[in-house]
Amino acid sequence: MLKFPGTAQPERIGLLAGAGRFPIAFARAAQQQGRSVFCVGVQGMASDELGDICDDFATTPLGRLGKAIRLFKKANVKQAVMAGKIEKKVLFQRFRWLHNIRDNKSDDSLLLAVIREFERDDIRFQSALDFCPELLVQHGFLTRRKPSSAQWRDIRFGWDTAKEMGRLDIGQSVCIYDTAVIAVEAIEGTDEAIRRAGLLCRRSGFCVVKVAKPQQDMRFDVPTIGMQTIQTMYEAGARVLAIESAKTIVLDQEQTVELADKLGIAIVALNADELALRAAS
Repeated sequence: MLKFPGTAQPERIGLLAGAGRFPIAFARAAQQQGRSVFCVGVQGMASDELGDICDDFATTPLGRLGKAIRLFKKANVKQAVMAGKIEKKVLFQRFRWLHNIRDNKSDDSLLLAVIREFERDDIRFQSALDFCPELLVQHGFLTRRKPSSAQWRDIRFGWDTAKEMGRLDIGQSVCIYDTAVIAVEAIEGTDEAIRRAGLLCRRSGFCVVKVAKPQQDMRFDVPTIGMQTIQTMYEAGARVLAIESAKTIVLDQEQTVELADKLGIAIVALNADELALRAAS
């Protein structure tokens, strides 16, 4: 049975949870800060572990957004966060009202439409990273292995390409080999783009570059990597992962780096300034 707060209860925050471990990390961080977490998990995506962690937990099919809004309102949730991967290809297929978006159905347009539906009922979204900023990766090499000179050229080339794809609100990741674009992430997500690159580039060693969009809204779709990313890269033949420092979430960082070291994959977190210095040297 769901429990609802009284006046003496801790400050309550809503969590709209998708797939992955980010919602779990957020819930734990929010509770450590003395907040009560009411979680509505997307059925078939959100981890069952959230039921053991959050103060209250319910699920809803992705196509029934109204149910999530009603649950939040009944629980007197005024502030909420969105955390975890929402399958945008499924979002596009199932929410009929999204077809009424007039401008386009890019990544941001789809998720902003979700947020606007909640705002109509006075539920405001904020960034989950306000509660757990420590998940943002710091600058530097994360693994023992480092990119080769040729791979650095691919990283520089891929960075500019990924930033342009982000500016166009298409995706955040590109796969590069020998300064050629092998795959660009679109609505299918990073893992599927990496798998596609593996099919197209039979020689192992390509680079994956994942960056924040120039107009990144930190309330949703923040670039995120974890152990699954590394496993997918290894199976597809990718050997370098370049991510943007201070703007990318690394989930279970210790275990993710340990797996990358074991599989011979290099991870580097950097920014545009360092790339400019390397290009000039």
